[in-house]
Amino acid sequence: MRPEAGPPVRDTEWPALFDLQVNGFAGIDFQRSDLDLSSLRRAVKALRRHHIHRILLTLITDRIQSLGRKLERFEAFRATDAVVAETIVGYHLEGPYLSPVSGYRGAHHASLMHRPAVRELEQLWGASAGRVKLITLAPEWPGSEEFIREARRRNIVIALGHTQAGEREIARAVAAGATLCTHLGNGVPQRLPRHDNIVQRLLAHDELTACLIPDGIHLPPFVLKNFFRAKPPGKVVLVSDCTSAAAAAPGRYTIGRMEIEASPDGVVRRPGQTNFAGSALTLDRGVANAATWLNLAPGAAWRLASTDAAGLFGVTLPNLTQTPAIG
Repeated sequence: MRPEAGPPVRDTEWPALFDLQVNGFAGIDFQRSDLDLSSLRRAVKALRRHHIHRILLTLITDRIQSLGRKLERFEAFRATDAVVAETIVGYHLEGPYLSPVSGYRGAHHASLMHRPAVRELEQLWGASAGRVKLITLAPEWPGSEEFIREARRRNIVIALGHTQAGEREIARAVAAGATLCTHLGNGVPQRLPRHDNIVQRLLAHDELTACLIPDGIHLPPFVLKNFFRAKPPGKVVLVSDCTSAAAAAPGRYTIGRMEIEASPDGVVRRPGQTNFAGSALTLDRGVANAATWLNLAPGAAWRLASTDAAGLFGVTLPNLTQTPAIG
């Protein structure tokens, strides 16, 4: 069995889960401009029912001004509600610095994507009161290295994702301070060159921690196992990339201005399209999947979505009052 990255989880000390990619939950879309505090509270309560007590609230590609307004609104919500504040420990900006190329952009709007700019980082940093904790970008954009260095100066973690960067561009991004891969194996075309492709390039960089979605949809179980085995110990964390369809019945939902449809088999897509648009996964279910598919002890699988993930951002997790059921 693979060596474990940290101490085992004791039966009496199960830390809460930490999900660094949450676009919405329990029917509540975090991207909407009309989101109110009451709805956000319901989503937070639902997250906790699934043992998820800390998150990076994720905002997808949008205009910088719109992202700024959303961040200011969430900061106002945090200032009003203590439980919301302790749950939303920061923000993950997935865009707008992604590849606009079809297949790589996923469900993001290509027309809103552009090269990263330090002045925009300053705007978003101010709007979030310094709580932007993670930015996903495509390092093939000009200006990426300068942007990454400035982000790291502010202790913002940089992840590579929705990218078709070449090996040199990835290496330069890593040298500038990039440390994560956002949902590795996803945000790529369905057909790729056999060997020289973005998945292989990112997977080969041992410096990069791979964020993996263990729903059996974004990555089939055998692919999840291969990716997990390919990374050094301590270089994998589990995420959900969940949308408002998570912990909700199959049906139609939104992610920002886009309508999405969650089918009974758990697949989330824009109606009539083939590419995924986030997930309906709850992270506790993802941990159970990972324990089975990766042949891990429950505590080892749990840690991939709790203390291992939280440690990347210096987040402290409370212990759960009850031992969770895994399986």
